Amino acid sequence: MSTVEQVTDPVAEHGEGPVWHPGWPGLRWVDMLAGDVLELDPDTQAVTRHSVSRVVAALRPRADGGAVLALERGFALAGADLTGIRPLGELWTDPGIRMNEGDCDPHGRFYCGTMAYAETPGAGTLYRLDPDGAVTTLLTGVTISNGLGWSPDGGTAYYVDTPTHRVDAFDYDHDGGLTARRPLLRIPEDAGAPDGLTVDADGRLWVALWGGSAVRCYEPDGRLVEELALPVTQVTACTFGGPGLDELYITTSRQGTGPAAQPEAGALFRARPGVRGRPARTFGPNPVSKPIRPK
Repeated sequence: MSTVEQVTDPVAEHGEGPVWHPGWPGLRWVDMLAGDVLELDPDTQAVTRHSVSRVVAALRPRADGGAVLALERGFALAGADLTGIRPLGELWTDPGIRMNEGDCDPHGRFYCGTMAYAETPGAGTLYRLDPDGAVTTLLTGVTISNGLGWSPDGGTAYYVDTPTHRVDAFDYDHDGGLTARRPLLRIPEDAGAPDGLTVDADGRLWVALWGGSAVRCYEPDGRLVEELALPVTQVTACTFGGPGLDELYITTSRQGTGPAAQPEAGALFRARPGVRGRPARTFGPNPVSKPIRPK
């Protein structure tokens, strides 16, 4: 079994959404409810904090070198250095709903889902932002829209609605549609709940377990093959990074933990499981500048 090492101090209240992109200075992830993007210097391991908004739920690289962001109630664009934030318009007005997790598909579209602060069942939605600025609603009736990923061949999308304790699979088409939803695997309740996920170069799924102190690895058929143990309970997301894409970076949260019992909660962790990931998919190629509204 691979070992997990602590990379940073507990720098995030609610760390989420790690992304490695060679065009950025280093790994980036969010301290979601602080509205900050954190950046890890690959040489010194120092962490830089970029204040972005009241809430920043997710980010991905843009094809032009900038970043696309999911803020509290909509999307935004930013420069490569995370300055010049351009919100693209609110998608809803309810202050009780926020963005939660996102990823880009094989054709440069950015997907992000929502949840209620109160975790109200069925209050969430999954949206898709196209490079031309159009926003499409893909799923409704979601409770905690969470991990997203695609198979290496791009034909299958993976999706987590956390309270279901499942990772579901969809058929993905070139127009950005998700069809033929079916359960791929189920996480037992005593093992935690599925949160963020990533897919490695061989198509295996690495799933962070909120409340489970672990990241689990599954074959594309849903068979469990490995578990990485962490010293903290609230494990939120993971991604492959480093120049060889052979380092698995893992984010964690302090929410629902006691600092005396879990002093490492909120830190960034890393494992080297002996496999490689895939480059982060980018949003683009055409940035937009006009406000957007959902279809």
